[in-house]
Amino acid sequence: MTPAPQSAQLSVSAHDRAEGLALTPVSHETEARLDRYVALLLAWQAKTNLVAPSTLPTLWTRHISDSLQLLSLAPLAKSWVDLGSGGGFPGVVLACALAETPEAQVHLVERIAKKAAFLREAIRVTGSPGTVHLADIGDTVDRIAGPIDCVTARALAPLHQLIGFAEPWVKKGAKALFLKGQDVEAELTEATKYWKIEPKLHSSRTGGHGWIVELGSIERR
Repeated sequence: MTPAPQSAQLSVSAHDRAEGLALTPVSHETEARLDRYVALLLAWQAKTNLVAPSTLPTLWTRHISDSLQLLSLAPLAKSWVDLGSGGGFPGVVLACALAETPEAQVHLVERIAKKAAFLREAIRVTGSPGTVHLADIGDTVDRIAGPIDCVTARALAPLHQLIGFAEPWVKKGAKALFLKGQDVEAELTEATKYWKIEPKLHSSRTGGHGWIVELGSIERR
């Protein structure tokens, strides 16, 4: 693995790491996997824009803990689909945390080849239970075999579009967990023009006016 540039290494603080792990505690084994993932992300960040550079100093609280908190909303879920995985949030982070769970599997869907290549390397380096699908989101439902417990997405698309992507799995019993920002109420208002939903809103543990939209049923209007 190519070592991360010194400037990138310095941009992720030990204090932020400690704060993130305090917000969402994990096992020592998962910590080690996450550390390998962060090192890889920083190495690739120099040549491929995986996260906004301005968020690197708060990578653990802004991205990793934000992803880990989903596990508390679906503690029994083993099979996950992460739509538009990009730099691996929340998909790779979830896979790192689920590596000790028997039969766990995280499907990471990404349409950009460079990012899909990074995701494959992240899964390999961390030894986590993940499968990367290089495909458009609309083409993945038939590719992913077996029951799915949870569908996730973060910083991908407006809520009404995400609901459309997740509908096939939710109709088969999956739960949808979408990480959204401070405009969540406006997005919900727009989504209800197209969908019959009964959303549960969870305030993000990591602050920053973030929210998690939980959906257990979806019907078209």
